[in-house]
This record gives sequence, C-alpha cells and structure tokens, in this order.
Amino acid sequence: MIKYIGSKRTLIPLILETIRRATKARTVLDPFSGTARVGHALKAAGYRVLSNDHNAYAAVLARCYVQADAEDVLEDARKLVREFNALKGTPGYFTETFCIRSRFFQPKNGERIDAIREAIAAKGLDPELEAVMLVSLMEAADRVDSTTGVQMAYLKTWAPRSYNDLELRVPDVLPRAKYGKGQATCLDALAAVRRFAADVAYLDPPYNQHSYLGNYHIWESLVRWDKPEVYGVACKRLDVRQRRSVFNSRSQFAAALQAVLTAVQAPVIIVSFNDEGYVTRQEMEAMLRSLWGGTGQVITIEKDFKRYVGAQIGIYNPRGEKVGVVSHLRNREFLYVASREDLSPALLPVTAGQYRQGLLFGEP
Repeated sequence: MIKYIGSKRTLIPLILETIRRATKARTVLDPFSGTARVGHALKAAGYRVLSNDHNAYAAVLARCYVQADAEDVLEDARKLVREFNALKGTPGYFTETFCIRSRFFQPKNGERIDAIREAIAAKGLDPELEAVMLVSLMEAADRVDSTTGVQMAYLKTWAPRSYNDLELRVPDVLPRAKYGKGQATCLDALAAVRRFAADVAYLDPPYNQHSYLGNYHIWESLVRWDKPEVYGVACKRLDVRQRRSVFNSRSQFAAALQAVLTAVQAPVIIVSFNDEGYVTRQEMEAMLRSLWGGTGQVITIEKDFKRYVGAQIGIYNPRGEKVGVVSHLRNREFLYVASREDLSPALLPVTAGQYRQGLLFGEP
C-alpha cells in the first residue's frame, strides 16, 4: 500500500473483531475508502465490500483491492508487469512536472513512469485490469519518491530510496470474497450512502483541514493522466484549489457528517475518528445517539497511536530549515460503534480492556 496519512493499518484488527462480534454482517459499506486498506482486509475476511471515494486515485485503489478478483486479473497482470518492466524511459509530462519543475522523483524514474503510464493508456484495458496496473505503477513510484509521505512538498536532499530503480510488482489482489464480489465507486460520500445499503457501514471521514487531494495530488494526476496545469513549488493540480471537500471545513464538517450518518442504510455504523478532528468525542457520541429517531446506542473504544512521520520530524520552512517543534507526537484514535440495539454484551471483551492490554489482538 502507498504511504498515507490516516492509514488504519494498526486499527484493522480492532475493526474486524468489532464487526465480527457485533454483527452477522455479509456486506460492508466503506464510503471514505482512501487507500482501500480496510476494504482489502474486510474482503480477505470474506465480506462483500462496497468501497467509495471521491478522489480518482482512491477509487482506483479500491477497484484493484476490493472489486477486482484474483481469478479474473492476476494472469494478465503478471504478463503486463513483465512487459512494462522491460520498457525504457521516455521523458514526458510526469518527468517535466515532478522531476524537473519539482523534485519528487529522480528523472530516471520519472521517465520510466511516463513510458509505463502511456503504455497502460494505449492498451485500452478492462477497467479492473487497468486499475491493477495503475496501482502497480503508483506503488512502484511510491517506493522511489523523495517525500516524508505527503506530496505537499519534497525533501531538500534526495531520499536514499529515490536512487533505486522503479520496478513494478503485482499488487496483492485477493480472490473473490465469500459473500460476493465487491464494488468500487468514485462518488461524493453522501451520494454513496444514499445509493448503497449494507449490513454495516464503516466511516473514516477526513479529520481536519488537510485535503487528501492536496496531499496526494501526484497520484490523482497519474491516475487521471489528464496532464493538468499546475501551480506552486509542489506543482499541484489547479483543481486542488477548486475541489474543496466540506469535510475539510471546520464550519461545514459537523453538518456534512450528520447528513451522511442520517442517510446511511445500515443497522450498524462504525466510525473512525481521532482527537485532532473537528468534533470532540462528546459531540460525535451525541451525533450518533441522535440516529434512528434518537434511539442510537453508542459504544466508544479508544486507542493511543503515534502521529504520522511528518509530525515526528518537526516543522520546517520552504528552505528546509527547522522553524518549530510539533505540539505532540501521539494522538488518540476513537472507534465509535452505533446501533439500534445495545451491543455492549457482544463487545464486552473489547470494552473491558483486552485490546488495550494486547490480549485480544496484540499491540501494534
């Protein structure tokens, strides 16, 4: 998986165990799918997963890891990986924009990315196989970038990994899930929850003002391959300024989330959020209790985590000079479980503290 702020890698065991204990679910809706890491784990556990994200790169990740099934795409994907790995680099839009005008990648790798992306476009592949190849390229580029994990800026000096040669690998595409084929869409979250019904809805909305499109604009351009005009030192797409999510607005966040929660078509809702977000634990719990005509039952599970790597290294100005110290290095992640019914007995092993003590899942 690509490097990503807000990744739920260490929270996945808790999410899976919570769903297993609290429900008899077969279908899970994930309307803020991001890297599709959670959706991939849910699919591996047998659930039919309905993934959605409004960013194109995230929808492609979900099409690869949730919708595409190994029995349909892996044979062709292996052949294409071998074919594309043999291509020589050809400088183009990607090299000019992200290796010369900015320094996210070494030119030798930018040229390979240009050549491979043009080859993918020329193939006219089936959407699922195309998604697998785009993810292969995205992940290969991620392994040789020169950032701290976000694309708001690049490192002052080349990261050691940036000197490595770009190499495609076949993504970890899973066989079809026990409970049916998954689906990936690229919709606004509100539109997604209105369209799809499920046994459980898992929501992982943005927490604050940081735009995922701004943080990962290179992946958006690589996937769309629309070669947009760019601005600033980081060469962001112009539409980063225009495609604003209401979930990145403090003044609009609560109303937007309430609208999504109210529209969810599932008897159980699980929400990931943390203490850096726009709403407090008390506000989130009140929002969830207001569901189902004010009869919502809420259980909150808390976990302490290290903050993302950018927060660990400090605050720097555009010249690469350290100008400040971050206020804290850890945060608290909350997993809220809301239902019409009281799920306390089913979730007692979790709420009693076994998870925090590492007895149920093991410490991350």
